[in-house]
Amino acid sequence: MLDNDLAALYEVETRALVQAVKRNAERFPGDFMFRLVATEMERLRSQSGISKTPGRGGRRYAPYAFTEQGVAMLSTVLNSARAIAVNIEIMRAFVHLRAFLATNKELARRLNRLETKTDANFTAVFEAIRQLTTPPESRKRSIGFVTPKE
Repeated sequence: MLDNDLAALYEVETRALVQAVKRNAERFPGDFMFRLVATEMERLRSQSGISKTPGRGGRRYAPYAFTEQGVAMLSTVLNSARAIAVNIEIMRAFVHLRAFLATNKELARRLNRLETKTDANFTAVFEAIRQLTTPPESRKRSIGFVTPKE
C-alpha cells in the first residue's frame, strides 16, 4: 500500500506518516517498505493525473510502498486508536486475500487430480471448468479515430 493511501486511512497527513517512519527507520527494513523508483513514479503519475512539476500540485518525492509487515509495523509507530483500528482491518483484509488465493490453488489441484482419474470423454468438461475459474483477459480498445477496414 502507498503512503498516501495509508495516511488517508489513518486520518493523518502523508508527511506526518513519512516523518514517523523516518524517525523509526530501524523498524522498517527493505522487505517492510521501499520507495518507488523513477519509472514507477512516472507510471503512477500517468495513471492518477498527478502534475509533473513541483509548484503545480502533486508530489515532489516518490511515495513509499508498504508490504503487509510494514503496515503491521505502522501500528507501533502511529500510536492512536484510529491507527490500531485501521491496522486490524488491513490485517483482516490480507488474511482474506491469502485464504482466497489458497482456495483457488486447492480447487485447481483437485481438478487436476480428478482429470487424471477420468477418461477422455470428460476433457471438454474440465476445459470448460478451467475457463470459468480463470480470470478473463482484459481487452484494450484502440483509442482515437479508427477507419473501417475495407
